[in-house]
Amino acid sequence: MTTNQAAAGTLAKIAGHPMFRLLVAFAFIVGALLISRGVGKLIGPHLGNARAVIVASCVAAIFVGAYALFCRLIERRPVREFALRGAPIELAGGILTGLLLFSAVVAVIAILGGYSVIGTRGPAVLLPALAIAIVSGFTEEIIFRGWFFRLVEEWLGTWIALALSAALFGALHLNNQNATLLAGAAIALEAGIMLAAIYLITRRLWAAIGVHAAWNFAQGGIYGIAISGNATDGILRPRITGPDLLTGGAFGAEASLPAIIVATAFGIALVMVAYRRGGFVAPFWRRPRIV
Repeated sequence: MTTNQAAAGTLAKIAGHPMFRLLVAFAFIVGALLISRGVGKLIGPHLGNARAVIVASCVAAIFVGAYALFCRLIERRPVREFALRGAPIELAGGILTGLLLFSAVVAVIAILGGYSVIGTRGPAVLLPALAIAIVSGFTEEIIFRGWFFRLVEEWLGTWIALALSAALFGALHLNNQNATLLAGAAIALEAGIMLAAIYLITRRLWAAIGVHAAWNFAQGGIYGIAISGNATDGILRPRITGPDLLTGGAFGAEASLPAIIVATAFGIALVMVAYRRGGFVAPFWRRPRIV
């Protein structure tokens, strides 16, 4: 082997390393954010409340396109995470699961006296909540499960990727309004574990996107509860009373004990399903060396 061949081999190993690809993915994320901001400015306010949904749909499409471009150009493989075969069933199943999960959380809070309905609002309030659901469902799942979890798992294995991605997901929510350490920990335990587990089972992003988007839509658009610290009007006008541990306080029901118990239990159950199916990846130091 010549010096040039050795150098080329070393560069190929560096370029193919999961952490190098994660750095490249960060550049794709920044690019997608900048394009999204530009598209948002181009879509005028004359569209009224529908503007938010149109902008959100464009942002989702931009991030899906960025992820597909990354898979094709950088990883040189098909975009398996967004394969269309079976996508409608996985997305619909995720949406139904997200709606039922959050409804179960609200039911527990209501039974314990923390949530009651005092009125309703018109259907127009659904549009901002739908926009939030679309943006958060697509962008956050692509970034945290499609890129971060997947690439860390490829290097350090499933267990470490699960812990790191959940911790990062929770920590970044500490920047939200009305966030507390409990809220960040709750997001890590609930969504961080559950959404990664859904990806583990399907190895695609459709179901995780559906659960994430539907949870947020139900939280804000239906039940009128703040979404991760952001106050949102919903179809139902609620009276929320009681300790923050019961209701989640100003951050929203995600920071409540009922949400932690319900969503985390569901997430752990999904992790066990994935584990029993043999869907876990060992860290690089426990894999047989290829000679």
